[in-house]
Amino acid sequence: MPAPCGTLERCLRGELRADYFLGNIEEHEARVNAWVAAAPRPGGDGPLAGVPFGVKDIFESAGMATCYGSALFAGRMGQTDAALITQLCSYGAQLLGKTHTTAFAYYDPAPTRNPKAPGRTPGGSSSGSAAAVAAHMAAFTVGTQTQGSILRPASFCGVCGFKPTFGVLTLEGALPFAPSLDTAGFFTETARDMQLLWCALGNPASEPPPLRAIIPTMDFDAYEPMTLALTAAVERLTAAGWHIRSAALPEPFAEARAAVTTINRYEGARTHEALWRAHGAAIGAKLAALVEEGLAIPEEEYGAALAALARARESMEMFFERWPLVLTPAAPGRAPKGYASTGNPRMNAPWTGIGVPAISIPMPVDGPPLGLQLTAARGRDAALLAAAVLAGRAL
Repeated sequence: MPAPCGTLERCLRGELRADYFLGNIEEHEARVNAWVAAAPRPGGDGPLAGVPFGVKDIFESAGMATCYGSALFAGRMGQTDAALITQLCSYGAQLLGKTHTTAFAYYDPAPTRNPKAPGRTPGGSSSGSAAAVAAHMAAFTVGTQTQGSILRPASFCGVCGFKPTFGVLTLEGALPFAPSLDTAGFFTETARDMQLLWCALGNPASEPPPLRAIIPTMDFDAYEPMTLALTAAVERLTAAGWHIRSAALPEPFAEARAAVTTINRYEGARTHEALWRAHGAAIGAKLAALVEEGLAIPEEEYGAALAALARARESMEMFFERWPLVLTPAAPGRAPKGYASTGNPRMNAPWTGIGVPAISIPMPVDGPPLGLQLTAARGRDAALLAAAVLAGRAL
């Protein structure tokens, strides 16, 4: 039985148009609050003609709200389009508007609610981007990830989130956080939608890699609902012909999570230092605390963290030559209840740090969504997407 088509695929087939998504915005936005502003522009011609999308509100957008998730910039209008917006529109995609982000893309929550798990966080920092796709308010959305800000919200909201290889998508015109880690990416309804989007942007399609995958034996500290869902997913994939085993990742990888934390604090503090000195805790209590902590990190400690990531990156390049895919939870568990927290990025941060492509696909579960994270070697984005499509069908 073929997998159901996602909304992006249906747009490409001409089955859905902008009015479908605008109708969902009108019907659900008061409950979900995914959008800073929905002010559709005309679409264009090209491989994405007629495909409506939203963009996280840290990307500059001409004549459209660009507020960085902060009351300090409420009402601010962008002056130019970020390069990624320009690129997407050049392929014919229709910009619907800007989606909510946590304040300056850190942990101080956005007003967005989770369409698939009422009463639980949608995650962050790409909160509105994940929720908009989950509520069928856009065929795809743009987000960013510095630690886990695409993969985690995708897991919590039951959609597909993709973080390509570091540096593949331009961040020109987007507000930085930690430039050594910041990565642009996308949300779609399905892995097949993501593959179609990737190819429409001029990237070549690929055959999937050999379906041989590792589940790391290291302790990712996942909660029981996630571990049970992961076990069930492995059983389904194995039945579909995947060869999956547990194995230890290279020893240097164990340093990656702590190294990412240090780099995130060090660079994030310096990115936002001037804003913090001008406005203090008004930039967000959690971000203000990060700036204070990050400014106290010695340069030598920062340098050691960069070196640790380089070792982890090199060791994983060799590991991926033997095992093309690594499977892990996309989040520790279900979206936390309430809205004070956006969740923990510990499942995603090491992969962000070493710059490899990573994707979260929904697993079939009862109750709030859970995502399976697949990662592959740097530059193997298309092969990873092909594997994710097969995994999605098997699940």
